[in-house]
Amino acid sequence: MGVPRDTPWLDDSAGRVMRPYTASGGRTRSAVALDLLSLVTATGVRPRGPLGAEHTLALRLCAGSAAVTVAEVAGQLRLPAVVVKVLLSDLMEYGAVTVQAPRFPGGGYLAADDQNLLRAVLDGLRRRL
Repeated sequence: MGVPRDTPWLDDSAGRVMRPYTASGGRTRSAVALDLLSLVTATGVRPRGPLGAEHTLALRLCAGSAAVTVAEVAGQLRLPAVVVKVLLSDLMEYGAVTVQAPRFPGGGYLAADDQNLLRAVLDGLRRRL
């Protein structure tokens, strides 16, 4: 499910007509630490109070499938990941979405210094380029 091109902040001929950080109220940090590979799922709970257009679009994306990653939501909304993390954090506070940390082979979580995984990713990128 893609974002309709006819949105309040995106215009085919003019491009972006609203700064991305306007969507997050100028906030650059989410209340919850989210990874780009965190899986986001809609809970079916309707948030109390009005949502902004970007919150609504993010919630629709999360409700459209079993789970989506933070990176997928950012890509579909065409917003920077930091902005999407703030939006999803807001939706978590409303109880509208749940987030699960990414899991990797072996049942563990990715350590920031996992050099084996980073080397494998780098090798894969080199083969593609």
